[in-house]
Amino acid sequence: MHNTDLLARSLAAVWHPCTQMKQHETLPLIPIASGDGAWLTDFDGKRYLDAVSSWWVNLFGHRNPRINAALKEQLDRLEHVMLAGFTHEPVVRLSERLAQLTGLGHAFYGSDGASATEIALKMSFHFWRNNGKPQKNAFVSLQNSYHGETVGALSVTDVALFKDTYAPLLRQSAQVPSPDSRLAQPGEATEAYALRCAEALQQHLDAHHAETAALIVEPLVQGAAGMAMYHPAYLQRARELCNYYGVHLIADEIAVGFGRTGTMFACEQAGIRPDFICLSKGITGGYLPLSAVLTTDTVYQAFYDDQVARGFLHSHSYTGNALACRAALATLDIFEQDNVLEENRRKAALLSAALAPVAAHEAVKQFRHLGMIWAFEVETTDPEFAGSFYRMALQRGLLLRPIGNTVYFMPPYIIGAEEIALIAGETLGLLDRFMQQKTA
Repeated sequence: MHNTDLLARSLAAVWHPCTQMKQHETLPLIPIASGDGAWLTDFDGKRYLDAVSSWWVNLFGHRNPRINAALKEQLDRLEHVMLAGFTHEPVVRLSERLAQLTGLGHAFYGSDGASATEIALKMSFHFWRNNGKPQKNAFVSLQNSYHGETVGALSVTDVALFKDTYAPLLRQSAQVPSPDSRLAQPGEATEAYALRCAEALQQHLDAHHAETAALIVEPLVQGAAGMAMYHPAYLQRARELCNYYGVHLIADEIAVGFGRTGTMFACEQAGIRPDFICLSKGITGGYLPLSAVLTTDTVYQAFYDDQVARGFLHSHSYTGNALACRAALATLDIFEQDNVLEENRRKAALLSAALAPVAAHEAVKQFRHLGMIWAFEVETTDPEFAGSFYRMALQRGLLLRPIGNTVYFMPPYIIGAEEIALIAGETLGLLDRFMQQKTA
């Protein structure tokens, strides 16, 4: 199999995600032959450092031997059984472990992040309906938020590129100001700005709590907004306000969960427990599609009834798939056995130090870092910046996928000294080249 052959066949047979397919007339797809650790290799033997963890899912590297071994063992036992009327060991063990980690329980499974968002939104609405408050059916989210692209999830998303086309299909939701630290006034502390945004949330809930089911937030980092980072004080105040006004708090930890922000879950940095937590992406170490929503006993009990219609009748054919759950269990084992969160702090310090020349570069603005996420803006008015920077990075063996003029790194946790040096060195070279083109 050759690159050109697979490329042509893919263009003829596959509709690729988040892509204007016509762009591939000039921007070639890259057929990947294999993966190993933090690296991807094409059919010509060229290697690419996966500095974005394959859309933020791959935590412990491609072809991880421990996850591989767990899946091989599970294949010899059970690959899948429907979870309606049946259960199995991997889904029970995973649910117990997620409950211990989150302080929430009764995990409900889907197959991707958007599915988790749909589940949480429906559960919240149905909770209020079961409690005699069907009027509480509205939702509020942050400006520039992203929660997925199915119809319900897109309704609480605030990214025009994804949302505007489908506006006639969507139920309206309310957006309140984002505590994104980049939006603070000059000289305004990030905590002060976060609390100022929380005041706007209070005003909204004061006026609309009677019809509001839930507030949904991406804790600490809004990914599609360009890795917008904000102070945990916002989450603390949001929790207080939701308690006071009788509104659920849904934490969308799909992108930021499982150690990405430095703690197992981002909400821990605010010392709060949400009413719902949505998990996906890194949950299986990047191996298999899986998502989960965990909630409180209070929510669970509102559905526990003799009437079938009061139950939560949402379902997915592959809910709680045994193979996916086993991959997730292996992923959690690695966290425990390898002291991953502590080791990540050491690696983060090394990569931050290596990126110091990048942070100081004349083209770079708003350099920021949290846990295992780094991001910065490149000052440019070029609407094609993201695509051209992506292509230049690929030429240097670095897989980056800028969001607008935001360049970010979310590398697998297994990166070592070689990968750290490559990320820092090649990014610096890319910025120098960008400046040369700009002044040419």
